[in-house]
Amino acid sequence: MIDLKGEEDFEGNFQDRSRDLQAEIEAERIAEALVFASSQPVSEGFLAERLPEKTDVHAIMLRLKEQYAPRGVNLVQVEGAWAFRTAADLSFVIRRDDNEVKKLSRAALEVLAIIAYHQPVTRAEIEDIRGVQTSRGTLDVLMEAGWVRFRGRRRTPGRPVTLGTTRDFLDHFGLEELRDLPGLEELKGAGLLSGRIPANFNIPSPLMNDELTEDEDPITQMDLEELGLLAPRGTSED
Repeated sequence: MIDLKGEEDFEGNFQDRSRDLQAEIEAERIAEALVFASSQPVSEGFLAERLPEKTDVHAIMLRLKEQYAPRGVNLVQVEGAWAFRTAADLSFVIRRDDNEVKKLSRAALEVLAIIAYHQPVTRAEIEDIRGVQTSRGTLDVLMEAGWVRFRGRRRTPGRPVTLGTTRDFLDHFGLEELRDLPGLEELKGAGLLSGRIPANFNIPSPLMNDELTEDEDPITQMDLEELGLLAPRGTSED
């Protein structure tokens, strides 16, 4: 005797799995379109708000990342957000003459590296590490590039402003997060550190948390205006 109920159960389960698969494919297409259309890395929270309820956003993004891995464009993570970027091994074919960021001076590169590894860090602390004064113009270049930002104010006399890197910094240098910054041996191998550095020289582990530390206060619009770092509200340039 043919078990009709068993066949019906099998057919029902098959149809359910088919619908689930179609729903996953559609969710992948939507997520792909949202990331592609955005000029900035897209968070999983943003995607979750626009995808069907109970969608496993992280699993979908990992599948898309795997699908794009061998292609000329890769899906990458930047501080937990997602973006499409040219595959690293093909970057040499991309011409960005019109939008090329001004080449950084040696001083700017040193300051950027100190901020990246020592953040949150003040201007005075940068100068202590470098052993020379840091010009306002050097910091301005890094700010204009969008790689450095004001974090807060240190809870010390004078309440100096603290500096840190931005998501654009990670994005530009192909880093998912700060812990991906190269270590001592990698920097030496790339010729960015002298082989005759002091024996006790070390590179600190960069701060992973973007939130203010215990010795930092939030920086306000008024703080920036008082320090001459921002034009007062209500004023305009001629």
